[in-house]
Parts: sequence; C-alpha cells; structure tokens
Amino acid sequence: MIKMKYRKMGSLDWEVSALGFGAMRLPAIFGMAGGVKKKKAIEIIRSGIDQGINYIDTAWLYHLGGSEKVLGEALKDGYREKIKLVTKLPLMFVRKPEDFDKLLKQQLERLQTDYVDIYLFHGLNRNNFKKIEELNLFAKMEKAQEDGLIKHIGFSFHDTLPVFREIVDSYNWDMCLIQYNYMDTGIQATTDGLKYAHEKGIACVIMEPLKGGQLANPPDEAIEVMKKAKNTRTPVDWALQFLWNLPEVALVISGMGNQRMVDENCQSADKSGINTLSEDDTKIINELAEIFRKNILVPCTTCQYCMPCPYGVNIPDNFAILNNFNQYHGLRKTSERKKYKKLVGDAKRVDLENPNGNASICTKCNECIEKCPQNIQIPDELEKVHAILDKKKDVSEFY
Repeated sequence: MIKMKYRKMGSLDWEVSALGFGAMRLPAIFGMAGGVKKKKAIEIIRSGIDQGINYIDTAWLYHLGGSEKVLGEALKDGYREKIKLVTKLPLMFVRKPEDFDKLLKQQLERLQTDYVDIYLFHGLNRNNFKKIEELNLFAKMEKAQEDGLIKHIGFSFHDTLPVFREIVDSYNWDMCLIQYNYMDTGIQATTDGLKYAHEKGIACVIMEPLKGGQLANPPDEAIEVMKKAKNTRTPVDWALQFLWNLPEVALVISGMGNQRMVDENCQSADKSGINTLSEDDTKIINELAEIFRKNILVPCTTCQYCMPCPYGVNIPDNFAILNNFNQYHGLRKTSERKKYKKLVGDAKRVDLENPNGNASICTKCNECIEKCPQNIQIPDELEKVHAILDKKKDVSEFY
C-alpha cells in the first residue's frame, strides 16, 4: 500500500507531500497550448490527492488559462481543503500596478477559491525583476496578503546564479521554484543557489525534475548503466530519488498527464527520503548525467513557453526529435527522421491554431527568443534541425 512521504516546507509551518502535482501538462487535445481534456484531468488530479499529494502548482499561462479553470472544477467536493494551492502572476501582462489586482481576481475566479496558499512572481529573470521594483509589486503582494487573498509569497526562476542570489537577497521570500535535476546542477539557480536559498529558510520547490521528459527516455547507453546498478529503478525513479535525497529540497513538482504517471510517481515518493541514496546509487546517477549531457544538443525542456508560434512551427517537437535522433542508433534514428518528415513543411498547409510545422517554416521573427526560459536562440537552432533531419547534414558540423 502506498503511503505518501511528507517533508518540511522551508520555514513555513507546513508538512508537504514529497511529490507535488504540476498542472502544466494536463491531458490535453494539443499540448499545453490546447484545450484540456476536462474529465480525464479532474480524474487524475483527484487521484493524486487521494494518494496523498497535498500541493498543486499551476499558472495563468498553463493551457492558456485552461489549467486554472480545470483545477477550479477538480478542487470541488472538499478537495480544495486537502491541498495547498499555488499559482503565479503572469508578469508579461503587467503594465501598471493596477494590473496585479485584475489578474489575481480573475485567477481566483478561475480557481473558484477565495485565496491561494502561495502566489508567485512567474519566471523571474534580471529584466522582469526590474519591473517588479519599478511598479512596486512587492507592495501589491503584501496588500493581497493582508486582504487574505494570498497566504505566502514566492517566485519561480529562470536565469543565472548571480541573478538568483540577488533576487533571494531582495526580499523575505517564503519559497522559490527552481529548475533542477541531475543534469541541470550547474545551470540556472545551480546547486549553490539551492543551498543558498535553503540556508535562508526559503522553501525550495523543484520543477523540471525530468528535464521535460528527457530523463524518462534514456538512450541505450544509459539503460545499460541502470542495469548494472545494485538497486533496480526506472529512469523516472532514478531522477526523482536524486532530488528527494537532498535535504535542501522541500518537494518535487511533476507535470503528470495521465493516470500511469500519477501512480508511478506516487509509488516513487513512497520510497523517498533524505540521505537515503547509497554510494553506488550516487555513482550511477553521475554516470547517467554524463551520458545525457553529451547527447542532448538543444537544452529544451518542452515547457512550451515559446508556443504558439505565429507561423505554425511546433518548436518543442522539432527540438525533441533532434535530441532523440542524436541519442539513438540504427532504426531508432531513422524513426526520428520519419517523425520530422510528418511535420508540415509547407507554410500554406500548416495549422496555426495547433502548430504542426517543421523547422523550415521558421521566419526568424525572433518572437520566441524572449519567451524561452532556457535562453535558447531558437531560430538558429531550428535552422540546424532542418539541416540535420531533412538535408542529412552531420551533427558534427553544428555541435
């Protein structure tokens, strides 16, 4: 029988489930930018809560507002009282201080709740952090807190370690949400940043534990490493246990899109614990990290912040196909090239509402670059995708 494990939430007086439910990748018709399959989404959200998950993370941008709306329905019938609910201020829509109030009001209406347990500044980096200071949005946060609309204040982050330290030191934060996994220990907030925030009593919540699913689909070389381990684990379990082993981690958010993911991740959480990995486990994880790092060409996590593309390019799918192509051999390599050819290469035939275009359709409008939290030069990388997968150029010519 599964028994969820619980952990301390930084300096807050909370016990949170080791596993949090990320509502960014709910079952949907056309990915994050498409409509949510409401019935299925409600079923898996409630199943996760029934299995002990008590922390749910969403945002305005997820499913273009559909995530918050579905959560509002899923948390009826007493489920709202069982969880801590977290959403985020979409800073891209804030032009003046008054926008804060309008956006939060609409989010609470979507979520069908009087308050959220934590409200985050979404996707902080050096540029939009300046906006917070210029518009005095800290004061807006604190007023909403006084009014009982939010309980605690935090931020999610996508930038470098120096910027992370600056943001951490700027305010008495309750929590931070950072990208971290066994591949990404040296980018964005980094291991040093994780420890820095933890030492200040800030609850550190982890997103992208599987690097957008990449760690769940290892190349053959990584599978062979896993087979020689003393402990038998799935690729997903290796990635999650790496995080739960760390005392600085309050909880790990997983974007779960079907019942199998919910059940398997809850089973993994049942086996979690601080400082429980053996020396052999750590050695295996280090080997896996090296294998993945040398095979991944474009550090895309399929967060889909770049979508929808105004010209119909399915940016995440193009990058995923290229990364898989580079990891695999033989027939599996051919299969990835076939996947690329199934994407539409004619701008007149592309579906703009549900982008299905390949890299050749990119016009280099550069609209996607500003949106990408990984700072990927997307148009340049798409050009390489087409050269390798369509024109059959060798990967070594570009990477």
